[in-house]
Amino acid sequence: MLDSTKIKAAQLYRMVMPDHVCPYGLKSLDLLQREGFEVEDHHLETRAETDAFKAKHDVKTTPQTFIDGERVGGYDDLRAHFGKSVKDPDETTYQPVIALFAMTLLMAIAAAFVAEGRWFSLRTIEWFVAFSMCGLAYLKLRDVESFSTMFLNYDLLARRWVPYGYVYPFGEGAAGVLMIAGGIFGLIAAPIALVIGTIGAVSVFKAVYVDKRELKCACVGGDSNVPLGFISLTENVFMIGMGVWMVMKSAVLG
Repeated sequence: MLDSTKIKAAQLYRMVMPDHVCPYGLKSLDLLQREGFEVEDHHLETRAETDAFKAKHDVKTTPQTFIDGERVGGYDDLRAHFGKSVKDPDETTYQPVIALFAMTLLMAIAAAFVAEGRWFSLRTIEWFVAFSMCGLAYLKLRDVESFSTMFLNYDLLARRWVPYGYVYPFGEGAAGVLMIAGGIFGLIAAPIALVIGTIGAVSVFKAVYVDKRELKCACVGGDSNVPLGFISLTENVFMIGMGVWMVMKSAVLG
């Protein structure tokens, strides 16, 4: 019969230097403690000490965890040891887009409540799309060079006129800001949104649904693992819809 009172013990070796404390070492320590282990926390306090440890155990990185005398490995190995998910750096994901749209929706709801005293209205929808456009533009503008390179994989206009890959995020951001301002500014934003939204929608539709290409989307920047498809098409449809709505709204109010 197993002794359920047996103390679970682990040995952790991690870098703790005056100018650097390994973040994965801290994560490993936290994970072990949450799993109920008593941890012998060994600090590698110099580069020489760290290099000697790596050579002794024939490992390339720290931290390293040992349980019952057996080496488990680094932080990702430790997560796998406990049956937890380990992120694949090349895995496609919708998480960045979901996070952005969730935040911009909450921002739009809060802003509409302040402006109109109610949570949901046409203004909420307008601001949700406009805030989303600004957020997506920001993600592209973090590294325009990287974005434009990925954008060239599928955008029809950028392939014919390369500078368009650099212009696009500025146009999207400007249209979003002008839509938030409303009035005559919304009318100025409309043709920008209509042009870049239409070109984008046609480009994505051709690449994904006609040519059947499997590409990563540049919609949240050049370092994205978001697959090209429904999300990027939605971004462009949003812009087309808002462009049409701004023209219609101006005509009715005008």
